[in-house]
Amino acid sequence: MKLGIFVLVFFFTAVCSVPATALSAESSYKIRIGFPSLAFSYMPFYVAQEKGFLKKHGIDSEYIQMRTPIQAQAVMAGNINYLTSVSNGISAAVAGLPLVVVISFCDTSPWVLVTNKDINKPQDLIGKTIALSGIRTSPYYFFQAFLKKYEISEKDVGIITTGGTSDSFLSLTTNRVAGTILTPPFDDKAVSLGYKKFMQLGDLADIPYVGLVTSQAEIKNNRESVRRTIAAVFDSLAWLRANRDESTKMIVDKFKVKQPEAENTYATLIRLLNKDGRLNPKVARGYLDILRQERPIPADYDPMKLVDFSLLPGNR
Repeated sequence: MKLGIFVLVFFFTAVCSVPATALSAESSYKIRIGFPSLAFSYMPFYVAQEKGFLKKHGIDSEYIQMRTPIQAQAVMAGNINYLTSVSNGISAAVAGLPLVVVISFCDTSPWVLVTNKDINKPQDLIGKTIALSGIRTSPYYFFQAFLKKYEISEKDVGIITTGGTSDSFLSLTTNRVAGTILTPPFDDKAVSLGYKKFMQLGDLADIPYVGLVTSQAEIKNNRESVRRTIAAVFDSLAWLRANRDESTKMIVDKFKVKQPEAENTYATLIRLLNKDGRLNPKVARGYLDILRQERPIPADYDPMKLVDFSLLPGNR
């Protein structure tokens, strides 16, 4: 396997019952998308596959579970066609990999610091351990911003990495850690188990969230496949906005949460979605400022050169 990357297939190509008329006579394209774990922010991709939107656009999709830090290299090696973390894609592109953001459908992030009930003030975390999905991931940078805000040295708080939000939730609920950074519905689910939402972190830093990142070569050599994949995601976003009850039921079934938790998760998701699929330049510039704390990046570096929105619907 290229680069020795081990990937675990956790969702196979969806077998959807789609009317033959919806499957045009156009050629079918095969794609693979990498995901670190089950997460509500990936609902547009779950819907795109399970409701047949990818099939409708002539795309056979395979969803691959892999840790976030290896996804950029996996795209370059051809193990996957897309990664879904826009922040991870930008970080890798700034470091020199020829990666491009082709859609970014969230302008803000819903990350929440969730702790056990013994944590009553930020300083109570000193000497404790926190679970994060990975180093240099969005939860990592948000937690760094939290520590900076409350003047806590990062050396005073232990960190373990889990690989994804669902595993961070498991680390908390098995009492391996005193807290973790979660998104819905895991935050509400943790509360139902006796933990507490300590602080919303989304306003502490500008960090891009979810979309699709691919290689420059993919756009050049498989442009039509990229266009169709983006179109399917846009159909999925429209479906989510128009189908509250069914979307909520999907959340209940997929995340094994109660109806009120699923309704809160759905409301959060719809609030986060933007309308045009474009990365907010302010967020992109703010994220570069975060990256500058750990690597040299020219002051006049334009993060918008790392995006290509020419294949978004309406641009043809």
